[in-house]
Amino acid sequence: MRTIKVSLQTKIFGLVLSLGLLLIILMSGFYSYMESKQIEENKGRLALELSKTVSFMPTIIDAFQSSDPSKTIQPIAEKIRKETGAEFVVIGNRDGIRYSHPLKTKIGLKMTGGDNERALVQGEYYISKAEGTLGPSIRGKSPIFNHQGEIIGIVSVGYLLEDVKQQIINNLRRVLIVSFIALLISLLGSVLLGRNIRRDTMGLEPYEIASQYKEKNAVLHAVKEGILAIDKEGYITMMNQQAKRLLHLQGTVRNMKVDGLFPSNYLYEVLRTGNSQSDKEMVWNDKTIIVNSTPIVDENGIKGVVASFRDKTEIEQMLNTISEVKRYSEDLRAQTHEFTNKLYVLLGLLQLGEYNEAINMIQSETQTLQFQNSVVFNQIKDPKVQAILLGKLGKASEKKIQFEIISDSYLDRLPSHIKLSNLIVILGNLIDNAFEAVLDCEMPTVTFFATDIGRDIIFEISDNGKGISATEFPLLFERGYTSKNGSEPRGFGLSNAEESVLELNGIIEVQSNLESGTVFTVYLPKNLQGDGNFG
Repeated sequence: MRTIKVSLQTKIFGLVLSLGLLLIILMSGFYSYMESKQIEENKGRLALELSKTVSFMPTIIDAFQSSDPSKTIQPIAEKIRKETGAEFVVIGNRDGIRYSHPLKTKIGLKMTGGDNERALVQGEYYISKAEGTLGPSIRGKSPIFNHQGEIIGIVSVGYLLEDVKQQIINNLRRVLIVSFIALLISLLGSVLLGRNIRRDTMGLEPYEIASQYKEKNAVLHAVKEGILAIDKEGYITMMNQQAKRLLHLQGTVRNMKVDGLFPSNYLYEVLRTGNSQSDKEMVWNDKTIIVNSTPIVDENGIKGVVASFRDKTEIEQMLNTISEVKRYSEDLRAQTHEFTNKLYVLLGLLQLGEYNEAINMIQSETQTLQFQNSVVFNQIKDPKVQAILLGKLGKASEKKIQFEIISDSYLDRLPSHIKLSNLIVILGNLIDNAFEAVLDCEMPTVTFFATDIGRDIIFEISDNGKGISATEFPLLFERGYTSKNGSEPRGFGLSNAEESVLELNGIIEVQSNLESGTVFTVYLPKNLQGDGNFG
């Protein structure tokens, strides 16, 4: 089921709208409740104070002694009602008979509501709610005392609850109008905020940013190069694990100054000039690294620099491996070329009718090949080593070197961690070095021995060359050192071989005699953890 993606602007708009409506509803309800309580309280207090004032008026008190109290009381009560905005001002005697009422027809009738007892009997001043002839109302009740302090009547001033509710509704309507205006302003602000965020995020939605962030992290950890980014102040904003490994750093380096962690002058130069730089070679912490960098630019100018770098040693190792593979293919071509020459010789003998010579040549080559193939194919079971040896046999034949594979050799299939590239670098370099060492010998001979008895795989290559002097021994595996003359770059074979052996947790030993030649012995543990017995 496909998930529906909602834009950030829609989310912000919806959130502001929902929160605004919720706040309006809650605040309106709370305001209505508090406002109704306040208005009722104010109306009740006003009605009570008004009733007290009327009950203390001497004219009203004296009117109770006349033969027709309503004649005096009704005009006064109506005037007070109209002036104060009360719904009614009703004055009655001790028996609750009205002397005044907004409706003259109600004068002389008994007061309704049943809430006069506290004033007429107990002499209290109070506020009550009751339903009278005009409807439900809130009332202020006050007893009327004569000059002797006796209760002679009651004053009831009231406001209809319906009018109170209408006042509450009118006030609430004004509050709602203001609230909705504020809501519209908030919605407009949310639209502008959403647009601003989209501009800052280059039009990307949050889920797109999250997806790109995950992809960026995957890419940063997948690439072999170290990647480093800094802001315009020189603080590190990003560094992948490969960069930490190359720079020997641990833990987080975010928001740390790049100075002291990386060649900062180079990065500051890119910050200053804004020019990208490619394949710049520099030395840092005894390592030669190759750096590519480019500035981070937006509409406001240069914001930082991102640099990718790699250890030059790794690149050299890769190139050396390619070179060894190329040499291996050349060895195979040499073998093909050697057998082609022999086939041409054989063809010539047959055309000349020298059949016995041809048969002798075939028998000689067959015997040699049978012996070599017997060892290579029957005792060396690993196809990678077989291929290398076959190539070197052809090369030795072309160079007129006797390349012997010791008949006691035995090798099963090698463990999976020993790759063809490792074998080409190790065996290829050592055998080629042995070939070069015997070129000037009268009977150039190179021997190869292999065994996997025990916990180690052992290769031994020996030659009858001139040997290695004591002064050359310490420099033997040093990169770039060579005792050979020539214009081509030399001195990397033994260094590469040693690096590959160490990569496989093995060791390489050398024994040499200036009279009898040199022996290279390689020990490779079958277990990559390197628990082999190098005894």
